[in-house]
Amino acid sequence: MKFVFFGAPGVGKGTMSIRASQEFKLPHISTGNIFRAAIRDGTPLGIAVKSIIEAGDLVPDDLTIKLVRERLALPDVARGWMLDGYPRTIPQAQALDADAAGYHVIDLEVPDPVIIERLSGRRMCLHCGRSYHMVHMPPAVPGICDQCGTALSVRDDDAEDAIRNRLSAYRMLTAPLVEFYRERGTMITISAENDADTVWNELRSVLAALMEDPRQQK
Repeated sequence: MKFVFFGAPGVGKGTMSIRASQEFKLPHISTGNIFRAAIRDGTPLGIAVKSIIEAGDLVPDDLTIKLVRERLALPDVARGWMLDGYPRTIPQAQALDADAAGYHVIDLEVPDPVIIERLSGRRMCLHCGRSYHMVHMPPAVPGICDQCGTALSVRDDDAEDAIRNRLSAYRMLTAPLVEFYRERGTMITISAENDADTVWNELRSVLAALMEDPRQQK
């Protein structure tokens, strides 16, 4: 089974898609994590997208489509995947349609003021990619990643000006995907404003039902 996790920055796509990946034993594919690893490692891709991401802008379609296409060609995705952060534009969605069939879109919805509060309090481990929040999901030791012991950082794109820019870019370029997928009948909308466990319980039930439906086994 194949699932796309869709929604504005800060709605919890990463948290929910990782939990879904672990629960259902399917690879978690995050374009954001791949881009950040490329920036950290100084690869040609990382150099090309560093200033774009730091400004809160979307990476151009051609670079993003190439990245995802290469990842979906690897053998570990034979049973399916949990795709986090892609597609974000109509051209990306059209490219995914050409590369994969039978996927479902999980649309996580959260009001913008809640998103700003969530992202401005977020801290990121630049080494392993794990995310925390200083109020809602703090690390056991302040400022230190639970998983690898690395000092946590505030991402440049989590500054408030960058957050507002990211939301503006999302509304302009990504929101039209709602109609694109609604017309296809493959989008399921879940409110993600509640606490993470409440959202996860609803999401898990939705995913389990889809996986158990023989009509969905494509």
